[in-house]
Amino acid sequence: MSHETLNARRLLCPLPVIRTQDKVKTLQNGDILTVECTDPGVMQDIPAWCRINGHKVLETKADDGEYIIVLEVV
Repeated sequence: MSHETLNARRLLCPLPVIRTQDKVKTLQNGDILTVECTDPGVMQDIPAWCRINGHKVLETKADDGEYIIVLEVV
């Protein structure tokens, strides 16, 4: 199991979701991915993408214009 971080700062929709999708394709089941963003839309978009694709959202955080989503690849 690995823990990866994806820097999607300064990218606007739909690029954070596309970059997340591309990164997840390189990971194995059980791996953890932390996505760091500045677009507030990711707080809905990435969890929705996870539900559609069967991945598990472990944590979401919003702090001073930065949005962090931690997901488990399933």
